[in-house]
Amino acid sequence: MHLTPQLTKNMNHQSIILRGCRLLTTFTLLSSSAFAAERPNIVFILADDMGWNQPGFNGGNPALTPNIDQLASEGMRLNEFYTHSVCAPTRAAFLTGRYAFRTWSDWRSEDFGKPSYLAKLDLELAHNDRGEPTRRIHALDTKERTIAEALHDAGYFTSLIGKWHLGEWLPEHLPMGQGFDHQYGHYGWGIDYYTKTIVHNAPARFAVYDWHRNQQPVQEEGYATDLIAAEAERVLKSRQGKKKPFFMYVAFNAVHGPLNPPPEFEGDPNDPLAIRHAMLKSLDDAVGRITKAIDQNDLQKNTLLVFTNDNGPVLEEMSSPYRGTKNTTFEGGVRQPAIIRWPGRTKPGTTKNGLIFIADFFPTFITVAEGNHNQPRQIDGINMTSMLFEGKPSPRNEIIYDVAGSVRVPTIRQGNFKLMGDALYNILLDPFEKVDVAAQHPAIVKKLRSRIDAVGKQRPPLGEKLLLMDPPLPYVYGLNEQATPPTWLVKTVEQVRANQPQEWAVGETPWPKAPKGVNASKMDGLKDESAIR
Repeated sequence: MHLTPQLTKNMNHQSIILRGCRLLTTFTLLSSSAFAAERPNIVFILADDMGWNQPGFNGGNPALTPNIDQLASEGMRLNEFYTHSVCAPTRAAFLTGRYAFRTWSDWRSEDFGKPSYLAKLDLELAHNDRGEPTRRIHALDTKERTIAEALHDAGYFTSLIGKWHLGEWLPEHLPMGQGFDHQYGHYGWGIDYYTKTIVHNAPARFAVYDWHRNQQPVQEEGYATDLIAAEAERVLKSRQGKKKPFFMYVAFNAVHGPLNPPPEFEGDPNDPLAIRHAMLKSLDDAVGRITKAIDQNDLQKNTLLVFTNDNGPVLEEMSSPYRGTKNTTFEGGVRQPAIIRWPGRTKPGTTKNGLIFIADFFPTFITVAEGNHNQPRQIDGINMTSMLFEGKPSPRNEIIYDVAGSVRVPTIRQGNFKLMGDALYNILLDPFEKVDVAAQHPAIVKKLRSRIDAVGKQRPPLGEKLLLMDPPLPYVYGLNEQATPPTWLVKTVEQVRANQPQEWAVGETPWPKAPKGVNASKMDGLKDESAIR
């Protein structure tokens, strides 16, 4: 008689607990679902070879960059954002969260077909079994975890639109082998904006076709900057109303050479500065189309948008007031304009001080995407969510731009000081790097040199580089695409090649020689370079 009430009481107690657990579970699931729904879309726009002072908000002509300036007024500008000093190293650091030397991406794929670069590695130009000079295959290692792979694993749709520059031949080295669901654009360092051909395939001196969608050659009329914007608009429209978040990496080749004026150009075709200005305006128009598409497709409120640049300009006047250019680790080569817009998380029209490096976006994006940070290879990127979105100071105190064995001069920034080769600059007091203070601070020089030497020893072995590009002069990049190039493509490439120089003087090449010294002066041409005819 006494058992039944006790049993009933226990059952009621258990029932209450079970109901409570179900409610808690339901609440947790709803909360997780709601939080997951708030994971932002990520759009990362990267310009190419744009100078610090080219955007209007940094002193440039506002008539050339109204859309970029508008974006700056809507977002937060970073005053101390840094990259590597050349295209491929910056892209590798962004994609992997690691300094470029760790992946040997401080050496670009095309460098392995250029004798003056190979000489720096004590390597000779490779020849295939037919005796033809060709390039050694070099690309971002497939064992590296890319931000595209990390975000894809976190449930994101991933898209690369524009320039890749981390491997152009083997399928595993191409974007869709490195975590991207969608690809559009070119694989190599730079293309003609109209013909979509790259001017040479060092050591071969003739053009190769380099325009692809989902790793198949695509025939399209139009200016590359406009086409990249149009593809971004298509992708953004396709994401409207989708619950699955997306990561869209838009890597313009603008304003990188060649100097191809856009279709609307009405200036002097013999005025290179006028052409550069027109190319910048075209880039700005394209950025405006992308930001407008984000807004028109109701994506703005939950899209984290970044606009920045990969390295300094070719002309030092476009770095002003900073010193240096692309290919140097002066501020003009590595300090970039950068804007972040995330409504509700960034305050419009503000600026943010504090060191931040391109690799920092890797853990930062994984954090906002609620992704997995665990991976076998160490990263150099630092999670910047507290700095960018919570008003905290930057946790970064050091940037290593290049180490021994890099193409460029070993350079380290630590606190206010930057050691570049043998020169020391106090960036806080002398941001324009006019005065070398190494003699006044021998202890700091010793400390920084010891640090950069120690880090440089962490570079992995290069390996034998036995894989060769064959044929040495393909019609199109991509081994599988070259297997059966369409007739239109072959005809296009042959027409371009027919108009290229057919003979070169001894020692002359269509590519610049390897940089030398802190000012990146070009080598005059090595003996082995002149042997290629």
